[in-house]
Amino acid sequence: MLRPAQFFKCLSDETRLAATLLIKQEGELCVCELVTALEDSQPKISRHLAQLRNCEILDDARRGQWVYYAISPALPYWARDILNAATEGNAAQLKTFKANLAAMKNRPQCC
Repeated sequence: MLRPAQFFKCLSDETRLAATLLIKQEGELCVCELVTALEDSQPKISRHLAQLRNCEILDDARRGQWVYYAISPALPYWARDILNAATEGNAAQLKTFKANLAAMKNRPQCC
């Protein structure tokens, strides 16, 4: 079970928080989409996604050559409420990330 201290510690990094909030808004994203949206390196994004998975904030699913990340359905309601508030508080930054994502060429098709 996810403890509040563990949740906040895991999201205390800007990259992990940004990735989590963007995934929350988009439903699911793969590493290449996050690399483009956050304008960061693939190894760094992958490392942060692994930490979020270990904290049980994200789940992953492989579909073909892609691994997609989504908010864990087991995430407690109190944690979801915090992510909702953080999304509102980071609206401007998320708008930039979504614009980067929208401009991505050859974006994988998730569905």
